[in-house]
Amino acid sequence: MSNYRYLIIGGGMTAYAAINGIRAIDSNGTIGLISAEIHPPYKRPPLSKGLWRGKPLEKIWYPLEEQRVTLHLGCRAQTLIAADKTVIDDQGNSYHFEKLLIATGGDPVKLPFGGGFIGSEIAAALAMNGKQVTLLFPEEGIGAALFPHNLNQFLNGYYRDKGVKVMPRQMVTGLTRKQDRLFLDAGNVEKTEKQTIEVDAVVAGIGIKPNLRWLEPAGLAVDNGIVVDEMLRAGHPDIFAAGDAANFYTPSLGMRLRAEHEDNALTMGEYAGRNMAGESRPYHHLPYFYSDLFDLGYEAVGKTDSRLETLEDWLEPYKKGVIYYLEQGRVRGVLLWNVWDRVNQARALIAEPGPFTPADLQGKLAF
Repeated sequence: MSNYRYLIIGGGMTAYAAINGIRAIDSNGTIGLISAEIHPPYKRPPLSKGLWRGKPLEKIWYPLEEQRVTLHLGCRAQTLIAADKTVIDDQGNSYHFEKLLIATGGDPVKLPFGGGFIGSEIAAALAMNGKQVTLLFPEEGIGAALFPHNLNQFLNGYYRDKGVKVMPRQMVTGLTRKQDRLFLDAGNVEKTEKQTIEVDAVVAGIGIKPNLRWLEPAGLAVDNGIVVDEMLRAGHPDIFAAGDAANFYTPSLGMRLRAEHEDNALTMGEYAGRNMAGESRPYHHLPYFYSDLFDLGYEAVGKTDSRLETLEDWLEPYKKGVIYYLEQGRVRGVLLWNVWDRVNQARALIAEPGPFTPADLQGKLAF
């Protein structure tokens, strides 16, 4: 049996941030890392951004050499025995821990395809790299779950102007290979028409589901992720969870949420590592996310759900402005469209109780 003061399950950005958090407090404690991947931790954003535009692969790797971590790669944690502080992997290896961090992220969702955060990023990056791109998704417009109607319809036309074949309201029903070609079956979500599209390659950007099944017998609370307290403990004083799989409470929104973005992974991972090593730092951070779409870009923070009431404050329509997401007069989310260095101001606005009128918000952040 391997014995570690700190055991981390998962090999992503959260794990790397946690290692840094641990080492900021404890320079000597032994750290073990179990990951189903065969590679050590690496940066995820380039997988849907820079690499598709030809950036070098070497840029994705995190420096781990000086952190003195024992890596157990290519094996998946299968059993957690909380009472014995033991983890058993799918190869029968046992690991004993003093402190455990669960940072297992999620498993990819399978068909149908999507035109949301990841899908829109990759489509733009591939088109910028000279590829012929077809973008299929079941919603009315690109990023419709995030962007209000007028903006998602603008993006449909914007992508078409950039050479992307945009196919909204399409549900992918099948994928077959014939020799070296792929054939994608799709149909309109409202009608019965179907078509087959011949392609060289397929990218499915349709989200993930938290990797939780193996934890249920351990008695941890699971509800759209691993439920953690403000110190990121998962119902056990020595077991923590962070990253995509963690369900945490954010005071500024007054609700629990689960976030699948870089800022949350890195910030929460560092907090978890520090708390595992003896600090008591509550995680009250409201994470943000960002994306690049050809010549456009945005940052978003809070509850950015297009089903909420929205207020659009454009300096230049669809080129530069701010969209506020409102509930009962309170700002719940902010989308900064080609407006930069305003995330902290947006967080402060979300934390305010309001109520706000449209006149209160006009020009508030778009300047």
